[in-house]
Amino acid sequence: MPLNKQHIRTVLGASLSCAILFSCHNSQTKTDNNKSSVLLDKSGFETTVDSMNTDLYILRNANGMVATFTNFGGRLVSLQVPDKNGKMVNVVCGFKSVADYQKSTEPYYGATIGRFGNRIAKGSFSLEGKQYHLFLNNGPNTLHGGKKGFQYQVFNATQPDSSTIVFTRVSKDMEEGFPGNMNVQVTYHLNNKNGLEMEYEARTDKPTVVNLTNHGFFNLNAEGSGTILNHEFQIFASNYTPVDTTLIPTGKIASVTNTPFDFRKPMTMGSRIDADNQQLKNCKGYDINYVLDSTNDWHLAAIVDGDKSGIEMRVYTDQPGLQVYSGNFMNAANTFNNGVKDSFRTAFAMETQHFPDSPNEPSFPTTELKPGQVYHTKSEYIFSVKK
Repeated sequence: MPLNKQHIRTVLGASLSCAILFSCHNSQTKTDNNKSSVLLDKSGFETTVDSMNTDLYILRNANGMVATFTNFGGRLVSLQVPDKNGKMVNVVCGFKSVADYQKSTEPYYGATIGRFGNRIAKGSFSLEGKQYHLFLNNGPNTLHGGKKGFQYQVFNATQPDSSTIVFTRVSKDMEEGFPGNMNVQVTYHLNNKNGLEMEYEARTDKPTVVNLTNHGFFNLNAEGSGTILNHEFQIFASNYTPVDTTLIPTGKIASVTNTPFDFRKPMTMGSRIDADNQQLKNCKGYDINYVLDSTNDWHLAAIVDGDKSGIEMRVYTDQPGLQVYSGNFMNAANTFNNGVKDSFRTAFAMETQHFPDSPNEPSFPTTELKPGQVYHTKSEYIFSVKK
C-alpha cells in the first residue's frame, strides 16, 4: 500500500452539532425476548464525574440486537448478538458501573481512545518545528492519549434515534500535552445489517496529531466464557510494523510470511502464540499493528469466528492499520458484568487505526491535522452466524 496515503481531508462547512436527545428511562437493559446474557442496572451509571453527569444509553436495531454505552469514556459497555442457536449473547466485555471503570486496572475496556490511539515513543514529537512533550503512562512512552486520555473523560451525549448515539467533547489546548483546541465527535450506530458503525470526526485550531479508535474487548463465545485462543482469525495484511522491547515500532514494514503473524489464511489465535519469536516475546503475545493490504477507502480488515457460539465478526475500515491484541495483560483483577473475572486472554481487541508512533515516523501515513481540515474516519463491526 502507498504509505504516504493521507486519511485526513478538508471539508468545508461541516458541522459538529448534534440532534435532539432520545431519552431512555429503563432501569435495566435486556432484549425483548429476555434472552439477554447481561442485565445492567442504569443506576450504576447515573453519577457525576468532574462535575458532569454520566449515564447508560441503549441502542437497538430491527433484529433484536442491543448495544449499551456510557458517556464516561464514550464506552461500549455491552453488545448482544444472536448466536447459532438464536440465543442473544453479549460479545463485549464490560462492567456494571462507572465506579468499576474508574477503579479498573485495565482502563480501556470499550473506551473511545484519543487523542492518539496506541503509543508515541518517549511521549515526544515535533510538529512544524516545535517539540511537544506528553505524559508518560506506559513505561518510557505515551499510550492511548496519556494518563487522563479520553477513557477517563465525560462526553456530551445525544441520541438522535433509537439506534444511534453521538458523543462530543472539546479536548482543550495542551490537554495531556497535545496542542490545539480539538472538537471531537464520535457517532456509534447499530444498523439493520447487524453492524456497529463507528464514525470519528475532529477539528483543531492549531496543528496537532490525532488517531481515534475504539478499544472494545471481545469474546465471541460470550463475555467471561473462557479463552479466546480457539477463536479463528483471518487478517487481510501481508505486512506488520515490528516493535522494540517497549512496543514502539522500529520504523520498518516487515512481511508476515513465515512468521506467527501470518493470518492471511484462517488460523486460531492460539495456534502459534507461544512460538519462539522475539516479537511475540516483546508483546507477551499478539499486540501488533498490521499494515492492511487494501488501498481502497473502505475495505475488509479481518474476520473472527467464535469456536463455540458460531458468531462471526467482520471488521471493515478506511484506516491503513489494525492493532490486534490478545488480552496478554488481563490477570483476573477486575470483574465483568456477569460476575466473571477478566482472566488471562479471555478477550481480544481489534483497533482500527493509523500506525503507532506515526508522529515520529515520516514514512508512516500522516496523523497530522491542521486548522481548516476535518479528520474523518469510519469503521464497522458486522456480526452474523458462520455458515
